[in-house]
Amino acid sequence: MGVGEFSYRISISTLIVVFPLLFVFRLAQGQLHVVGSLQPVVAGPGDDVILPCQVEPAFNVAGLTVEWSKPDLRPDPNDRLSRVDYVHLYRDAHEVPDMKLPSYIGRTALFTDSLREGNISLRITNVTQEDEGRYRCFIPKLKSQTRFSIVRLIVDPSLTETVTTKAQLDPENFHVPDLNEEIDNKGGSSERCRLIPVVVLCVFILLCFAVGGCLITESQKAELKKRPI
Repeated sequence: MGVGEFSYRISISTLIVVFPLLFVFRLAQGQLHVVGSLQPVVAGPGDDVILPCQVEPAFNVAGLTVEWSKPDLRPDPNDRLSRVDYVHLYRDAHEVPDMKLPSYIGRTALFTDSLREGNISLRITNVTQEDEGRYRCFIPKLKSQTRFSIVRLIVDPSLTETVTTKAQLDPENFHVPDLNEEIDNKGGSSERCRLIPVVVLCVFILLCFAVGGCLITESQKAELKKRPI
């Protein structure tokens, strides 16, 4: 095998490996995720709070449905017609109050001007002890493996009233929940799905080394055959 032929085979093999690698890397980079605050939001009775939730990277969700609910609330098993209402439901570019929990009527709002940047944080005014618990922000039609996140609200009676309490919108305070954290799993997806591109990437890297090693070995054998005995 000549040097030119060997170089040609190396180039073809490299292209076969590199192009899929670039595709997988680009796919992993463009994956959307709904992320919420890693730290619980702590407030006192009567406070106004903001439950942070964001689509990362920034993505316009103004035309999508946004649901805020309390996943620990379950329908009445004795009533087949019962349903779990929402803390806040945004659909067709406006709030839908008909499917809202009565205790939250007139107390919740999204930052509609920020929906174009993927901000789906929820503001709740005049919180009470009954508001404490887990909240789920969910975008049903988001083209993503992770369409929901969980934010926890703690209402501490010992805290004095403040104007607004919220967790800092710092990337370190956000997390993508595992499916096991979610009781109602109709829209979520396990964080293990996010590892698929990484696994594929590792397989391609190993394949690259294997192909390169085989070509080098074959070249060495060809050179040995050409040498005079």
